Amino acid sequence: MEIKVVGPGCARCKETEKRVFNACAELNLAADITHITEINQFAALGVMFTPAVVINGQVVVQGRIPEPKELNNLLALHSANEKTP
Repeated sequence: MEIKVVGPGCARCKETEKRVFNACAELNLAADITHITEINQFAALGVMFTPAVVINGQVVVQGRIPEPKELNNLLALHSANEKTP
């Protein structure tokens, strides 16, 4: 699973990144997590508002810090989709 936290590196973006790492650990998910801070890449990813979370190329949250339960649900859903042929 590829997860991108998108944002310029502000406190809200760092909190989002921390929550993503925590959710992956809680669900025992192996994921490639990166933090995209280059503003010119935001639009290319489909992100208009930060912080944002992109899972496997799909923007799932933007413009707010996701709640831990919401992240767990999103990650579990995307994880299940990866296992489905």
